[in-house]
Amino acid sequence: MKRIMFFVIVAVIGLSACKTSKKQPEVKYTPPSAQPKVFTVPETTETAKPATVTDDKSVSLRKESVTFTDAADKSSNEANTYFVILGSFGQLDNAKNFRETLLNEGFAPIILHSETGYYRVCVNSYKGETEARSRVKEIRQAFPKYADLWLLIKQ
Repeated sequence: MKRIMFFVIVAVIGLSACKTSKKQPEVKYTPPSAQPKVFTVPETTETAKPATVTDDKSVSLRKESVTFTDAADKSSNEANTYFVILGSFGQLDNAKNFRETLLNEGFAPIILHSETGYYRVCVNSYKGETEARSRVKEIRQAFPKYADLWLLIKQ
């Protein structure tokens, strides 16, 4: 008998705990009234040249001190100053996974460890800024999904 009473009490508590006694307020949606424009967008003129994704002037630059994660990469790229960066990750495993993706797309990526703690995935490195900027332009034209790539300048 005690067991039956125990199960009944547990069932009553279990079923009553799931119910809510609060009802949601009924609020009807009212669309906003027509308001005047706060600003206007200027029209482009024929003389103004719109900025394009392939414009090499829009390349982001960042100066950082970096170390190489692989000794072979260090020996072949240590003399270079400009690095074309396609990805930046907080975890080394994520950088390695992205590196594998880039290998499948025909790149020869290396991983750099930044002074900020991030792992930078680099696809090319150069001694001069001109060559690096031209490579950025080539990648942006051939791979639009990597349009946000940038240049790292080694300190």
